[in-house]
Amino acid sequence: MSYDFNGQVALVTGAAQGMGFDTARAFAEAGAAVVLSDINERVLQKAVAELEAAGHRVSGVVCDVADEAQVEALVKKTVDTFGRLDMAFNNAGLQVPPCRTAELPASDFDLVNAVNLRGVWACMKHELKQMIAQGRGAIVNCSSVGGLVGLPTLAAYHASKHGVLGLTKSAGLEYASQGIRINAVCPGTISTPMVSKMLEEQPETMQEVLKKQMIGRLGRGDEIAAAVLWLCSSGASFVIGHALAVDGGFTAN
Repeated sequence: MSYDFNGQVALVTGAAQGMGFDTARAFAEAGAAVVLSDINERVLQKAVAELEAAGHRVSGVVCDVADEAQVEALVKKTVDTFGRLDMAFNNAGLQVPPCRTAELPASDFDLVNAVNLRGVWACMKHELKQMIAQGRGAIVNCSSVGGLVGLPTLAAYHASKHGVLGLTKSAGLEYASQGIRINAVCPGTISTPMVSKMLEEQPETMQEVLKKQMIGRLGRGDEIAAAVLWLCSSGASFVIGHALAVDGGFTAN
């Protein structure tokens, strides 16, 4: 599918690599001006340079989404640079080492929820303020199949991703009447740097996960990007508060 996002502005967090970068590139190729945000400045600069070299209108902003003040500054910088904010993909997230719940360090629980859950809330909060002023907008939050099911030793991560769906549904209902659509995408196991690290460090756990991905392969970042762009497009104009599984059949088991 192709989209025409000319004249629109998109913001993507966790955009330096993986699904975030693929989605930022897809927005740019569809004509949007794009702000890429990430905590890793070096990799972010490389990503921005690649899109600039391809002739796209992009900007990079370093941001730790766990810090609300940085998120507020990110949204302000987006609007100062491109004049508005039409679409956002709140993708920044992390994983902590697998651990049975009774042995889980509080610091790990707090870290994964600070980024994956509180970070999504902070991004939505400040994106919404701009979109309310404009009278329109579309937000896609990145949950996971881990927001739809549970798996042993991953309680902290799954708790954060379940929380993202609660935020998405509640906020989606709050702002639908103001021309703002909020939905979530729930990726399966996607070929990203984070998943590559997990495959190396947790081979047995990951092999069990992959057995349930009935398509027989890892997902690709561009497949998640396609879902995000559809949710931001007029083709999804009647879709509110939805959790879209893009998981190779994982949750159909």
